[in-house]
Amino acid sequence: MSIAYILRSVFSDVIAKVHAINRRYATPRLAMSKHVRLALLCLRIYLLILVGLLAYKFISIVIH
Repeated sequence: MSIAYILRSVFSDVIAKVHAINRRYATPRLAMSKHVRLALLCLRIYLLILVGLLAYKFISIVIH
């Protein structure tokens, strides 16, 4: 057995598990109201802004 074969089998097992989880939770069980969707959208935008600020700070520190 080569190392490439072992790695391929390990990663294929992990990928298969991820696909199974994605299939299981593909359809949401709970209905979301418009307010909940709006709140989640605001949180997503907030997190993207925070990541952008973190990247900006990192780049500014690395450049100087």
